[in-house]
Amino acid sequence: MIIKLDNPKAFSEIISIISELVSEVKIKVNREGMNIVAIDPANVAMILFFLPAKAFSQLEVEEENLGVNLGDFKAILKRCSLGSSLAMKTEDNYLKIEIIDRVKREFTLSLIDLDRKEKPVPNLEFSSKVEMSSIEMAEAIEDCSIVADSCSLEANPDKFSMYSKGALNSANISYSSDEAYIESPIASKSKYSLEYMQKMIKAAKISEKVILNFSNDYPLRMDFNTPLLNLSFILAPRVETEE
Repeated sequence: MIIKLDNPKAFSEIISIISELVSEVKIKVNREGMNIVAIDPANVAMILFFLPAKAFSQLEVEEENLGVNLGDFKAILKRCSLGSSLAMKTEDNYLKIEIIDRVKREFTLSLIDLDRKEKPVPNLEFSSKVEMSSIEMAEAIEDCSIVADSCSLEANPDKFSMYSKGALNSANISYSSDEAYIESPIASKSKYSLEYMQKMIKAAKISEKVILNFSNDYPLRMDFNTPLLNLSFILAPRVETEE
C-alpha cells in the first residue's frame, strides 16, 4: 500500500477528534478510499469516517486493514503543517509515514492487531432533521454546558431548541427556520450527554455546517461533510429512569 495526501491538515484534525473518543481503531483502505468505523469503550458513541479516493493524490492499494494506536498516530500527524504533504506505506507490520515540506521527515508506526468484531452501523430512521452553522452549534453546546452535563434537543415544524437545566440554573437557545433548516413534520425531543457533544462538535473546524438527525428518546446523528470527506457521529440518548 502506498497512499499520499497533498493537504493532510484536515485529516490530522479528524484523527485528533476521533482520538478523544477511542484510543485504537482499524483503518480500512481500499480502492474506494479510507474508512473508519469505531465505537467508544462505553458503547455510547459511534464514529463513521470516510475519505474518498478523489481526496488522495496517490492511492495504490488493493485492501489493507491497519490497526493503529491513535495517540501515537495523532502525535505524528500533528507535525503536518499548511503546505505539507503526507505519504504512507505499509512495510511488514509497520506503517511508514513521510511528512514532506521544507524537509522530509520519516516516522515508523508499529501496527497493532485488532481482531475484535466490528459492530455494524445501525439502520436508524429519524423524524427530525436540522442543518445549521457548526460554529453556532458549538456555541449552543458551550452555553448548555455552563449549567448542566446534558442537554435536550427539541424540534417542531418551525423551531429548533437546545436547552439544559441544572439544580438551580438553566439555559435555552432557540432557532427559527430563518436561522436553521428545520425538517420536522412532528415534534421530537431527546436528551444527550454534553461531554460527548463537546468532543464531537470539534469537527466544526473542518465543516461550516452540521446536520442533526434525531427522534423522541432516540440516538442523535451528527454529520460533518465536505466535498472531500464525511465525518459522522451517532450518540445514544440519555434516558431518565424513575427510581
